Amino acid sequence: MLKGNILTPTGWVNGQLAFDGRITGLTGQPVAPEDNADGYILPGFIDLHIHGGGGRDIMEANGAVHTVSRLHARHGTTSLLATTMTAPVDEITTALQDVALAMTDRPAGCARVLGVHLEGPYINPGKLGAQPDVARHGVLAEILAFHAIAPIRVLTLAPELTGHMALIRPLVDAGIRVQIGHTLGSYEEGVTALESGASSFTHLFNAMTGLHHREPGMVGAALAHGRFAELIPDLLHVHPGAIRVARRAIPGLYCVTDSTAAAGMPDGNYKLGSQTVCKCMGGVRLADGTLAGSTLTMDVALRNLVDVGLSLAEASDCLSRYPAELLDLQDRGRLAVGNWADLVVFDRNLRLVAVYIEGECIELTDA
Repeated sequence: MLKGNILTPTGWVNGQLAFDGRITGLTGQPVAPEDNADGYILPGFIDLHIHGGGGRDIMEANGAVHTVSRLHARHGTTSLLATTMTAPVDEITTALQDVALAMTDRPAGCARVLGVHLEGPYINPGKLGAQPDVARHGVLAEILAFHAIAPIRVLTLAPELTGHMALIRPLVDAGIRVQIGHTLGSYEEGVTALESGASSFTHLFNAMTGLHHREPGMVGAALAHGRFAELIPDLLHVHPGAIRVARRAIPGLYCVTDSTAAAGMPDGNYKLGSQTVCKCMGGVRLADGTLAGSTLTMDVALRNLVDVGLSLAEASDCLSRYPAELLDLQDRGRLAVGNWADLVVFDRNLRLVAVYIEGECIELTDA
C-alpha cells in the first residue's frame, strides 16, 4: 500500500492506494493540485518510441530487448514499444523475432514490452534523419508478414510516397496505428493521410516539412488536425516554445524518449541500427552532427515538461494517459481499480523514488 498525493483519472487525491499485480483499492480526499505535497504517485510511463539503452540496441537482437527494458524500468518506464530502424528485411526480421521472445514473459526488473514500433523502412529517403539510407516503398504483404512475427502496434510511414496512402486503411484494419513521419509530404497530404486513418505523427517537428504561413507543411497538418502526436522532450530536439505550441494545439500530445543504446551510459560511441553514433555534450549524433535519437529517460522527460511550464498532471498525461489512449490500452496509463499496478513515485522535488511494474517493486540502484 502507498500513501500520498495520487493522480487519479479525475484529479488529485490525498489518500492510499492498495495493489498486488493490479490496483485493488484507491481511497482519498480531493486536494488542490500539487499543493504542499511530500511526494506524488503517478501512473507508470509508457514509451512508444525507444531504440535502446544500457549499451544495447533493439536491432542487435540476441536479448537486447531485456537490457533495454531493464534500464528504462529503473527510470519509470513501465511498458514500451521496441522500436526498429530502417534496415534490410532479414535484419528487421531478426529484431522482430527477438521482440516476440521478449513478449512471452516479463523478467523481473524489466518493463513490459507491448509490441513493436516499426519506424522504418517505409520513409522518405529525403528525410532520413539518422535512419540508414536503405528506405523503400511499403508493400502490404511484407508489412503483414512482419506483423505476424511480432505485433506492430505503431508504424511510421511517409504518406507522399507512391502507393503509401492506399496502405493506410488496410494497415489500420489490421490493428496497426499508422504514424506520419520521416516525410517530405505537404500539409494537404498530411490531411489526406489523417482522413485515410493515420493516427499520429512521429517525433513532431523532426524529420518532416516545417510550418510556414504559406506552406503549412506536415507540421501544420499536425497542429491543425492532429488528435495525437509524439514529441521528444529532451530540449534538444524541440525548443521549449514549440513544445508549448504543440501542447496547446494537439489534445493527445504524448512524449517519447527516442532513446538509443547510449542511454544510461558514459560518453562514447554506440550503435543505432547499422550506424555508429556518438554520445557527447548531452546528446547523441552522427559523425556529421545530425541528432540521432537521444539519451533521454522518462523521469527526466517529466521534469523537463514541468520546467517548460506544464503542470505535473499535464506532464504525467503526456507520458502515460495519452500513449495509452493511442494504443487503446484500457488497463494501463491511469491509476484506477482493476488496472495494472504500474506506478511511479516522486518526491516533492520530482526525483524518482520508487517504480512498480505490475505490482513488482523495481530496484533503482545505479538508475
